[in-house]
Amino acid sequence: MLHLRYGVTLFLASLSCMAFSNAALAQTAPTTTPPILSEVQKPSRDFVMLQFTYEGWANKPDSVKTGGIGRGFNGYLCYDFPIQKSNFSFAAGVGVGSANIYLDDQQLRLTDTGARGEMVGFMNETTDYKKYKINTTYLEAPFELRYFGNRDNRNKGFKAAIGLRAGILVGAHTKSVRTVDGNKVVEKINTKRYLDKYRFSATARAGWGNFTLFGSYNLNSLYKEGSGPDIAPYSIGLCITGL
Repeated sequence: MLHLRYGVTLFLASLSCMAFSNAALAQTAPTTTPPILSEVQKPSRDFVMLQFTYEGWANKPDSVKTGGIGRGFNGYLCYDFPIQKSNFSFAAGVGVGSANIYLDDQQLRLTDTGARGEMVGFMNETTDYKKYKINTTYLEAPFELRYFGNRDNRNKGFKAAIGLRAGILVGAHTKSVRTVDGNKVVEKINTKRYLDKYRFSATARAGWGNFTLFGSYNLNSLYKEGSGPDIAPYSIGLCITGL
């Protein structure tokens, strides 16, 4: 009986020592926390381009008088193809471009009786117009060779691009505003027959982050050969990019 009590006492003492030892180790063992996963940010590839422009006509004859502030808007969706691991890429896209040019005390004369067939003439206005504008709208495909100073995040750093824009005419009209007996009268004439069906423009832009200065110059004339003056539209403005 004495031996049994001694054995039980020894067993309980051993359990107590083991529990104390485990508690001590638990207090002294260093605590570890799971590593914090770093945030992964996908670099922007300028998927969207929005351009707000001032529009003008180059190479126009002295008989053509423009006035006011010509303005336009271009909106494109582009897909970007990085060139290996360099700071360059190639981009192609699709979108719409629209331009408005205002005449200064002039209006268009559209006739089929000109010496060279279909003719567009710019003449002094016969009505006191408050506003007279010419609008053109194109479905376009822009192509760009791009450079990015920051490959990891194109929303930051210097960027530049040169390219070509090819478009097909989808709409054109003149719009005039005048007052008759105190009432506002708006007249709109839709016609594409005198304009070149296509336009090809050289483009360039440069800036920082999501904002670049933009410019374009038409490589072909606005009007068909023999249908109107040899006018080369151009535009300058602000381009906002992202995504």
